[in-house]
Amino acid sequence: MIDLHPAGARHAIIWLHGLGDSGAGLAPLVDALDLPEALPIRHLLPTAPERPVTINQGFKLRAWYDIESFSDVTRRAIEPHVRDSSAKIAALIEQLIAEGFAAERIVLAGFSQGGVIASFTALRLPQRLAGLLCLSTYLAAPDKLMSEISDAARATPVCYMHGLYDDVVPLSLGWEAKTRLGQFGFAPEWHEYPMRHEICLPQLADMRAWLLARLAD
Repeated sequence: MIDLHPAGARHAIIWLHGLGDSGAGLAPLVDALDLPEALPIRHLLPTAPERPVTINQGFKLRAWYDIESFSDVTRRAIEPHVRDSSAKIAALIEQLIAEGFAAERIVLAGFSQGGVIASFTALRLPQRLAGLLCLSTYLAAPDKLMSEISDAARATPVCYMHGLYDDVVPLSLGWEAKTRLGQFGFAPEWHEYPMRHEICLPQLADMRAWLLARLAD
């Protein structure tokens, strides 16, 4: 795991990468955001384990969970793997809290598969986080969310960002996730961009502004 820990940091962001990527692969995003040095932020970028991925003909990739089908949403995120990866991220958050980082100063962010794990984790935590940032992603086990969502999580600010032309995670899946959270009392921000399954320059400015608003105290 990459751990960028500047002196005096009281805030932290956990970044979760997408399928086949790594913490190192996502690290340039931290530099691209150009967050102010006057607000020291600890950035943690864990790497998913290698596992056989069905849509990759069973060959191993770094993956937070297996994907058995893109077309069947019930097989898009294999739930036992999701829960296992989520437990590891929840443990990382508990470690940060034990080190003195208040939960209200921790943001959980993820792209694609990483966004699935970020949302699955944040919505079930017994603490309110500073924010949940979901990039080009969707919900795992959405039908179980109503019974598993925590009261504290309902106060966590949420932001969804998605590409209009995403051919990996269709825009409709991101919108469906945002809409479902709205039904549970959240008021997620929504941003969409003329891009595919990626992160674009205009999006970086929006991400920066949203993060600074969450971590300004």
